[in-house]
Amino acid sequence: MRKDLGIKPYLYPQLVMIIGTYDKDGNPNAMNAAWGGVADYDKVIVCMSSHKTTENIALTNEFTISIGDANHVVECDYVGIVSQNKESNKMQKSRFTTSKAKNINAPIINELPLCLECRLLKILEEDLYLAEIINVNADESILDEKGNISLEKFTPISYDPSTHGYYKVQGRVGNAFSDGKIIK
Repeated sequence: MRKDLGIKPYLYPQLVMIIGTYDKDGNPNAMNAAWGGVADYDKVIVCMSSHKTTENIALTNEFTISIGDANHVVECDYVGIVSQNKESNKMQKSRFTTSKAKNINAPIINELPLCLECRLLKILEEDLYLAEIINVNADESILDEKGNISLEKFTPISYDPSTHGYYKVQGRVGNAFSDGKIIK
């Protein structure tokens, strides 16, 4: 038996994306964005209403997306519930440190091992930010022997809008572009 739930944003997993920007004085800021994902091979889309982060993006048209992980749930949640407009020491209190991205004018969250450097292409419907991926960088600790991201070493977290919980994304269950061939 199935049950209709109505219109809900229940697309799983919904990765926890930490958006990094610099303000006009070069101070880093970060926010937790719950809605977004891949829009094409080299593009992402993120839903962000009016925030200090969106003000900062308007200055440079550049931002980073770091993927939240199981080791930093508290910090990731903190940057989502506290506004830099109200807490000037937000980044220090978050316990996140930053370094400047190599290819764009935006901060990388050092503690989060996967980061996408993005350049804004356009804003759709006032709060949908479509961006080009300029570069992806990863801490070597999450790479396998071939230099690929390993979900055996990296534990990204997903947001569940139904229960407001954070969950680990892990455990291989199959092989893409391969397992379906047994049905042929």
